[in-house]
Amino acid sequence: MTISATETPGPSEPANLFDPPFVVDEPDDHSIPFVFNTGHSGAIYPSSFLAASRLDGLSLRRSEDAHVDRLFAPVVRLGAPLLRANFPRAYLDVNREPYELDPRMFDGRLPPFANTRSMRVAGGLGTVPRVVADGQEIYPGRIPAGEAVARIETLYKPYHRTLRGLIQRTAKSHGRCILIDCHSMPSTSLGRDDAKADVVLGDRYGTACSPTLIDAFESQFQAHGFRVVRNKPYAGGFITEHYGEPNLGRHALQIELNRALYMNESSMALTRNFSGLVTALEAIVTAVAIGSAEIPLPRMAAE
Repeated sequence: MTISATETPGPSEPANLFDPPFVVDEPDDHSIPFVFNTGHSGAIYPSSFLAASRLDGLSLRRSEDAHVDRLFAPVVRLGAPLLRANFPRAYLDVNREPYELDPRMFDGRLPPFANTRSMRVAGGLGTVPRVVADGQEIYPGRIPAGEAVARIETLYKPYHRTLRGLIQRTAKSHGRCILIDCHSMPSTSLGRDDAKADVVLGDRYGTACSPTLIDAFESQFQAHGFRVVRNKPYAGGFITEHYGEPNLGRHALQIELNRALYMNESSMALTRNFSGLVTALEAIVTAVAIGSAEIPLPRMAAE
């Protein structure tokens, strides 16, 4: 069962550019304590956004975690909901703080509480990005500050309300929640030490989930022949850090898959290895889900 975004924006709001802005694919029976999220896989590029950008569509897609929603689609039949964005990361990044904004991008005054000094803002990759993943500027000039606010109010905030609701529902029904934040990484982003990594697991250096969880995923990926690195160069973004509260039984783990495993990174076309990766991911999630009872319950619930 697929549930679209339920909030109805006004006719001029950014959410109307997407049909719908995001979707929850619900299982017939939410039988495992997992929630999966693909907030960077959105691939709807409205004509107005393309017209406002100095880049062509393929260049804008360099920031996209292309096809990751399809890679993890089988988790729904395994018994977990999958939240996936339709708006692209180059338009709005839900793996940032709500107002992580670069003042150099905008005409007009940003809200006084905006975080304008983070490392991500400095790199051009704030909530409303200034550049795509390879460093190219998205816009030919400044855009109205009100445009950033509108994207955050009508897309970012409803998305996170939905994600938070899924986590709360899962924790209530299962006694714990395991959030898996699903991403892909360009093979060129890997440094010399981890150049051969197929998978990077990020748990914010041990703070976002139980060691049992990351150990289980690492061992399962390795059993299927994948080369795994932890937290380098991706330790997990805002979602992993914000929602990972293992002491409360809410665990968050980021999974980054090397794009060379399943697609042509230049054209973004799928390769023949795609279906095999889907099958492997389904088997890995199944095995971890079977062992998820070993992940500790919150201390109060256990007592």
